[in-house]
Amino acid sequence: MEDFAVGDVVEALDDTIRGVIVSMATNEITIEDKDGFSFRFTPKELVKVSGRITVSNDEVTRVKAEKELPKKPARKTSKPKERNAPKMEVDLHINQLVRSFKGMTNHEILNLQMDAAKRQLEFAIRNRIQKVVFIHGVGEGVLREELNYLFGRYENVKYYDADYQKYGLGATEVYILQNPQ
Repeated sequence: MEDFAVGDVVEALDDTIRGVIVSMATNEITIEDKDGFSFRFTPKELVKVSGRITVSNDEVTRVKAEKELPKKPARKTSKPKERNAPKMEVDLHINQLVRSFKGMTNHEILNLQMDAAKRQLEFAIRNRIQKVVFIHGVGEGVLREELNYLFGRYENVKYYDADYQKYGLGATEVYILQNPQ
């Protein structure tokens, strides 16, 4: 059995408590930890910490907790939304295409929008841009139907409604097959 004295640094055997002995009775030792809390133990429950290398229960617990933490990946991965985001957006609203559309008929406006759509689609095919979103708006659906007819004439083009959360119902996403069969 170890001899303890007031002022000795001790650790509890079955707990993560470390402190200095502040008082001793016949079968009871009172220690104070670094935070100022007092604890009572029997001499059999304590071990004296001397100049030798010791590893406290507290340190073992901390190391175990660190090892149990999952390792985070070192490389930055792109989110699926970023990876699948279209490379090109074409806004076909008439106010985005011309400065002023006063005096233009609906037919002239539609022709201008269709010309812009066809020109941008040809550009995307030429430059091997895989995804293009055509923003047409909701309206009465005339432009949307004309766009569907235009896209349907290309064998290497698939089209579908664009992301609802981002564009609502007013956009069509076009996927251009790079190696058509």
